[in-house]
Amino acid sequence: MKSFDSLYDELVSTASMPDNHSGSNELLAKGVHSIGKKLVEEAAELWMAAEHESDEQVALEASQLLYYIQLILIARNVPLSAVEQVL
Repeated sequence: MKSFDSLYDELVSTASMPDNHSGSNELLAKGVHSIGKKLVEEAAELWMAAEHESDEQVALEASQLLYYIQLILIARNVPLSAVEQVL
């Protein structure tokens, strides 16, 4: 089981070791615009799941949204500590 922090650490590590077979590296290479499009898509899917789907589907969509949020932070070199300061 992953935590929010362990996922972030894993993605930072992935970003530092580019791998052509990594979807995360591919998105990071494409940049903020591509990651942002996925983030918006996942936000909409989470909303729709919350309106019409099971709790399990809501959790799945939330996990995917958190993934793209973390990727966009990494793409912009914004550490989690910067987010925590403004929570």
